Amino acid sequence: MNFTRWSARLPGTQRRAAARDDRSSVPAARAESARADGSPALLDDVSPAPSGPAATEALPGPALDDLSAREILARLPAPVALLHGPDHRVAYVNDAYEAAFGPRPCGVPAAEAMPELTQLSVVPLLDQVLRSGTARTVKSRRTAEGGSYTVTCTPVAAWGNTADERDEGDKGDDSTAGDKGGDGRADGKREGGVLVYAADVTDHAEAAERLRTSERRHRETAVTLQRSLLPQELEQPDDLRIAATYQPGGTDAAVGGDWYDVITLGAGRTALVIGDVMGRGVRAAAVMGQLRTAVRAYARLDLPPHEVIQLLDGLAAEIDASQIATCVYAVHDPNEGQLVYASAGHLPILVRDEDGTVHRAADPTGPPLGTGGWVHTSGTIALPPGSTAVLYTDGLVERRSEDIDEGVASLARALSGAKGSPQVVCDRLIRSLGVTAEHDDDVAVLVVQHPARTGSNAELFHNAALDLLGGVEAAPRARAFATGVLSSWRFPVELRDLGVLATSELVANSLQHGTPPMRLGLRRTDRRLIIEVTDGDDHLPRRRQAEPADEAGRGISIIASIATSWGSRRTPGGGKAVWCEFALPR
Repeated sequence: MNFTRWSARLPGTQRRAAARDDRSSVPAARAESARADGSPALLDDVSPAPSGPAATEALPGPALDDLSAREILARLPAPVALLHGPDHRVAYVNDAYEAAFGPRPCGVPAAEAMPELTQLSVVPLLDQVLRSGTARTVKSRRTAEGGSYTVTCTPVAAWGNTADERDEGDKGDDSTAGDKGGDGRADGKREGGVLVYAADVTDHAEAAERLRTSERRHRETAVTLQRSLLPQELEQPDDLRIAATYQPGGTDAAVGGDWYDVITLGAGRTALVIGDVMGRGVRAAAVMGQLRTAVRAYARLDLPPHEVIQLLDGLAAEIDASQIATCVYAVHDPNEGQLVYASAGHLPILVRDEDGTVHRAADPTGPPLGTGGWVHTSGTIALPPGSTAVLYTDGLVERRSEDIDEGVASLARALSGAKGSPQVVCDRLIRSLGVTAEHDDDVAVLVVQHPARTGSNAELFHNAALDLLGGVEAAPRARAFATGVLSSWRFPVELRDLGVLATSELVANSLQHGTPPMRLGLRRTDRRLIIEVTDGDDHLPRRRQAEPADEAGRGISIIASIATSWGSRRTPGGGKAVWCEFALPR
């Protein structure tokens, strides 16, 4: 756009032009003008010229040569000081400087006469400016009085004596005056100086501080929400040892939606979850909280991992279609010695064997949550006794300077040498990957150990199983088997009787409503007794209130009454498993 063409039409332009025409006088331009004392003339000494169009044409505006440096500096609205010589003696301060910092005596070094320059970190720069001849700037520093200034120090070329100083020199001894230079120095060299220009940025600094305070409060709110939605205390299953670490990004990074969870499913099985919402701030933390709550609800249904991920995929799209999240959901069964998992675009699980070999789970079994249109599947990775599994978010391994696969490889190398408790392993991985308090992304790490038990500790964990062959005669064999096993495990009589009763009811229910193959499993840990019956029918039982005249329908109600907990789930082969637990006396 041609600004000159349109400037005359801008609001106020005509008023300013009229004001210029109405001025009563314009200072006359003079090539040479001096006061009676020989000093340069200022604009105030110039006589007003006649007004009118003719006078305006005949008398143009003042030339730059008509203005003295003192007059220009004095009328500047910003504080200005002129320092002279290698010790930076005060040569001049303008009215704005005195108004801001008070009068300053001339001839005194700035380090003594100007404490404000020390507060603004300007004094150390003066020597650099004078020596290098290059300007230096100190941005937005605060003084003791509370004001904030941006200060620029500019080198000034050497200048000579004033007219008054020349007059004084003429009155002195001719021989002495002849030995000195133009500025009175014996070596005849003129000394340069530094022009200090301060811009008051107090309003700007206060506005920036208010913005930083607002951002800090917003981040603190997001961090508080994030931490409150994460599990305050991890569940500790009987067969696993688990620790987790969450570290928000540095103060310059917005809080993300990293999360994790550990869910005991019953019958010794444990669900492990970790995920990452791809947004930032409070919104990402809120979406994360909704997903974590949904995972816990779906986990209670004891569904296969890929079905849980499938449900989460639809829910994520409903919560916020613009928020995409990654997640991995894994289930550990101590009887199988492996993790069955489903991954929605998340980074692979790493498992370290007892000998230090690290295995990597297969690629994600599906795209991130919220994308829709994908049928997720489950995968498996071995987790034998003595092994350690690590689930993590991308903040641990992603770096801008390298490919993310290189970060995963670095994590695998760190894991291969990481020994100790789960929390020790967590801390070692964080340090090995260079994660500090100023890291630019959130980090969540979940470490799961399947300990190898030996000696007296191993005596607290036992398994026993019986295939239920034949017809109704399988029930008495199951009761006799349970009695013998529970007696050999030295359970109290009361607990043993309850275990035999629960076994009888579960087997009877399976014989009546299930199909072969059928199997009874008994398991004890250091904290509970688990009884489980599997069969080939996938119809899950439910607890119902039997009528007084009914001859059946009370088995599940009896189990729910005597056991600490019970449940059922579908098995991968198309059948089902019904189980109950009894807490062992302390």
